[in-house]
Amino acid sequence: MRAVPGSRLARLPQLERLDPELRRDIEVVSAVLPFKVNNYVLDELIDWAAVPDDPIYRLTFPHRGMLPDAIFQEIAGLIGRNADKAELRSAVAQARLRLNPHPGDQLEANVPMVDDEPANGLQHKYRETVLVFPSQGQTCHSYCGYCFRWAQFIGVAELKQAVPGPETALRYLAEHGEVSDVLFTGGDPMIMSTDRIRAYVEPLLGPGFEHIRNIRFGTKALSYWPYRFTTDDDADDLLRLLETACRAGKHVAVMAHFSHGRELETKAVRHAIRRIRDTGAIIRAQAPIVRHINDDPAVWSDMWRRMTNLGVVPYYMFVERDTGASQYFELPLLRAVSIYRDAIAAVSGLERTARGPVMSASPGKVMIDGIAQLADGDVFCCRFLQARNPDWVGRPFFAKLDGHAVWLDDLKPAFDEPWFWQQ
Repeated sequence: MRAVPGSRLARLPQLERLDPELRRDIEVVSAVLPFKVNNYVLDELIDWAAVPDDPIYRLTFPHRGMLPDAIFQEIAGLIGRNADKAELRSAVAQARLRLNPHPGDQLEANVPMVDDEPANGLQHKYRETVLVFPSQGQTCHSYCGYCFRWAQFIGVAELKQAVPGPETALRYLAEHGEVSDVLFTGGDPMIMSTDRIRAYVEPLLGPGFEHIRNIRFGTKALSYWPYRFTTDDDADDLLRLLETACRAGKHVAVMAHFSHGRELETKAVRHAIRRIRDTGAIIRAQAPIVRHINDDPAVWSDMWRRMTNLGVVPYYMFVERDTGASQYFELPLLRAVSIYRDAIAAVSGLERTARGPVMSASPGKVMIDGIAQLADGDVFCCRFLQARNPDWVGRPFFAKLDGHAVWLDDLKPAFDEPWFWQQ
């Protein structure tokens, strides 16, 4: 795999025909937000004849609108006058803090304590599920411009979540019998060698971890580097590990990330999907609904049909999280509801397994089921699919219809009372 970092993207030969101003925008935005594009994305996913409007290009390359104008102008001015590195570095650091690098109280409320110290690299937001961030998996084969974990990739230690090895994670899991699910995330755990993955997974198959029923891997590898499961040096070893975990009685879920049907078209990804399924592991797919890429019900319905045909289970349609380049990608919730409804109505019952639109917010995963007409006006019908407090799960609540709202924090209770989770 050959990857091109953000600082070199503007000099790619494929971009020579672009307006010089667009290439300058790439330089400015990539100074603040992390970007990386590999040869698979460049050669097999992007339609260069359609650039800059190609959806995969929009997904993986910097665009001016990804930064608030004030931040863009400040950084562009510093680059334009060749400011010294220290001045530019300081301005970039301040700009990043203004982009809400850790939304949803990820650090403040999700990190558990071990021996009276925060267990950096673990998150335990929901009773049943622990997230593990292996330090060797804190990068990806390519980066999505909308990534809500972008702070993992900018080299700032205090913003990074990572466990140096499996010991802390295994100890915590052994001591918490209420946990049934482990989610290895990042970055992308599939960037790691199989030997490193095995160090985390194999102990979970033995005594002391009978309460761990489900092992999940959050990964974009099927989209950005399917060869991880086919021709990489340790691809066969990785598949044997997945098969071993399945035979040990664990449910193994590869939590794939497909943002557009284009990512399902290549021979490489279809081969990789077949090989993973042959191990007994299940592939579930999720992505946010975002402008410029998949804000069209036909894109989602086509993608769900393709997934089901290939044996991939549509899982979530997320709402773009309030961090990083969200202003470029976000949609009004009213529009997201409409897109989901039209997309789900266009597919068969077997293809209607995706839940959405869903906001992974501080109190939990909130789904908007639709819009209802009440005597006092229209409302969003909402409920928690998952929550910090298990008693909140499934409990319906109503929010005033707001055509401009893009996130849970923008909504107001329909009946002018505090949200029940705030009481």
